[in-house]
Amino acid sequence: MGHTLVEKIIGNKVGHEVKPGDIVTVDVDWCMIDDIMVPFAVQKFEEMGFKEVAKPDSVVLIYDHFLPATQVDDSRHFRAGDEFAEKYGITRVHRTDGICHQLMTEAGYVKPGDISFGTDSHTVTYGCVGAFATGIGYTEMAGILGTGQLWIKVPETIRIEIDGTLPGNVTSKDIILKIIGDLTAAGATYQAIEFAGSTVDAMSVASRMTMSNMSVEAGAKCGLFAPDEKTCDYCKIPYDDSIKALTPDGDASYSKILRYRAEDFVPVCACPSLVDNIKPVSDLKGTKVNQVFLGSCTNGRLEDLRAAATILKGKHVAPYVNMIVTPASRKIYREALADGTLEILSDAGAIITTPGCGLCCGRGGGILTDDEVVVATNNRNFLGRMGTSKVKIFLASPVTAAATAIAGEIVEG
Repeated sequence: MGHTLVEKIIGNKVGHEVKPGDIVTVDVDWCMIDDIMVPFAVQKFEEMGFKEVAKPDSVVLIYDHFLPATQVDDSRHFRAGDEFAEKYGITRVHRTDGICHQLMTEAGYVKPGDISFGTDSHTVTYGCVGAFATGIGYTEMAGILGTGQLWIKVPETIRIEIDGTLPGNVTSKDIILKIIGDLTAAGATYQAIEFAGSTVDAMSVASRMTMSNMSVEAGAKCGLFAPDEKTCDYCKIPYDDSIKALTPDGDASYSKILRYRAEDFVPVCACPSLVDNIKPVSDLKGTKVNQVFLGSCTNGRLEDLRAAATILKGKHVAPYVNMIVTPASRKIYREALADGTLEILSDAGAIITTPGCGLCCGRGGGILTDDEVVVATNNRNFLGRMGTSKVKIFLASPVTAAATAIAGEIVEG
């Protein structure tokens, strides 16, 4: 019997074949700690009695949720991280460089075949480059800091095959939202999702990141793409035999296989207040909005900003609608500035903010109040995430978001 992609990644790491249900201890290539969890991970590390960090060069601290600080206690998190880094020789510390899940691949850390853990559920994003990556709590992170290892259970795999050519107004965000709607929010619990097919092969790494990022919204342990030449170009590594071997076998066993025709996809939204409450945008036309948010680790990349700029060029955001644009990283910000994308968005009336998590986690400005409606390109629309519990959050693609900003109501791009 052949092996799925996640079985190959884990098997390579432990040095022998594995199967779903096996519990193995793995050496961790990278661990990421965000500013929210820094003080708690540090406290647990000290409570466990560790005297040194096992692999300081594998630890990355990223301040992104709380920058710029919006509450008086935020600075405590930065101090805890800085003190920990100085004490234990951690040099990979990012302040104001962007969102953790963008930086972990953009900055050259996580590569194909790596095993990575982070103190945020959307650590699954790194599956876009063919790495096993998943979120953990601060207690598990403290254990990794002290030992360099963690045990995991090898997950079963759901395979998603998508073939064909997407309609012009459909993006990978629409695809993953549709898939989450079909699987439901618990339909992939503690399973890997493996994406494949000609549509997937044609996607940019940025588009794949969107899908890996939201795999956790179906409960998945990770969302994986087999690495290819585009992956290696992005990671700046050779496309050699070791990378080519990171592909699922033809006779691998799956818990479920879902097949889609790309031509059948349409623009969709996740409606309040569940990520699997999926409806076609055409069914929501006329829904008035107060705000549009373009950004986050789901859709704050250059191709997302450019897609919105293409729609907004020469037009203006509707009266009484705020549009907030938050690039996912400083690098993306500079690229969008250099090619005129940010100028187009600014001329259209958008508010351009510093790179970071921003409104996605209810920080950085833009929170709403009772009965207000926001169309956002991030990954969650739970009650109270962007203001009061009566704020209505619709999740959509950058294309839908930009068109909605102009119309002042939900429309297709």
